[in-house]
Amino acid sequence: MARTPLVPPGPELSATERTRFARHLLLPDLGVDGQRRLRAARVLVVGAGGLGSPALLYLAAAGVGTIGVVDDDVVESTNLQRQVVHGVDDVGRAKVDSAAESVAAISPDTTVVRHGERLTEETALTVLADYDLVLDGADNFPTRYLVGDACARLGIPHVWGSVFRFDGQVSVWWAGEGPCYACVFPRQPAPGAVPSCAVGGVLGAVCASVGSVMATEAVKLVTGIGEVLVGRLLVHDALAQSWDAVPVRRDLGCRVCGSGADVTAPLGWSTAAPEVPVPAVTGDRPVVDVAELEGLLGRRSAGEVAFTLLDVREPGERDVAAIPGSVLLPVGEVRDGAVVPGADGRVYVHCKSGGRSAEAVDLLRARGVDAVDVAGGVLAWSRDVDPSVPTY
Repeated sequence: MARTPLVPPGPELSATERTRFARHLLLPDLGVDGQRRLRAARVLVVGAGGLGSPALLYLAAAGVGTIGVVDDDVVESTNLQRQVVHGVDDVGRAKVDSAAESVAAISPDTTVVRHGERLTEETALTVLADYDLVLDGADNFPTRYLVGDACARLGIPHVWGSVFRFDGQVSVWWAGEGPCYACVFPRQPAPGAVPSCAVGGVLGAVCASVGSVMATEAVKLVTGIGEVLVGRLLVHDALAQSWDAVPVRRDLGCRVCGSGADVTAPLGWSTAAPEVPVPAVTGDRPVVDVAELEGLLGRRSAGEVAFTLLDVREPGERDVAAIPGSVLLPVGEVRDGAVVPGADGRVYVHCKSGGRSAEAVDLLRARGVDAVDVAGGVLAWSRDVDPSVPTY
């Protein structure tokens, strides 16, 4: 069912614009009126990453008049596999700057507003209120829930996408018209409970599939054409090459958009992850740096000391980079009580950068294992010991 267009028509199109957007003008449902609405639209894209990249390119190509970009990150070489608004020469640059240049190259008439910052409880409402709708391609749960709360409170559509490995999801959350994000996903996962793409990986083209659907939903909302994904969650399996629509409903008791919602509460308060009990640890968590570990590994090779170096990352991460002489036991298996392979003495534990290894050390020490955390993990090893080890 078509809805009332979100944006009123802008000025008449010039002859140049009629030529540029001719393929849109030929569409009976969109036409000149729809193109004028796109030119007048103000769309915010949260995250200039895997999902934001294709969405930005297609919004710009569609002729959206004003595009805001929120991102506080810089381009890294690992981004280039999927974040197509950035190139090799952009590594080290602010993503908002690189993205703005890519948009300008496609659509010089589009105004790009750069928000080179991470959204916070203090800034989210102010930033989002200046736009007609929001495309959410954030890569972390606190930002997703913050955006969801802010959109619900402002009553603006929240076009949301998510990708992991070969799978994707898309929907349009819209308080008052259908469910908000928190209606369907009422609680933030605990930190580390859900692996990120940096841990589990993602096929770059899946980002393109999901991001282009997000851009399509934005165009439909702005122009009032078609049936938008309000009340439906679109689920994509790239390996099976399937798309399935799952009906979702508004929760009348939702703590974000329900009748009893506290609109004065800080954003994100009602969906925060519950506190997770931390195993008791006797004394402070012992830590070594990678330089100390290098020396210990040399002594182990000489037969002077014996210990186990435990890698608590996922198997795919180990295929990218590994510290020589380590054995693999993912942190999830440590949580489940798995025994450290070959360990009958001290165990040095590392992960990618330190978060999972600290958890694993605490768990192991609570069981009486003499476990020591390797600060900085494999990234520190690559930076300070062996630059030939790849980073990711």
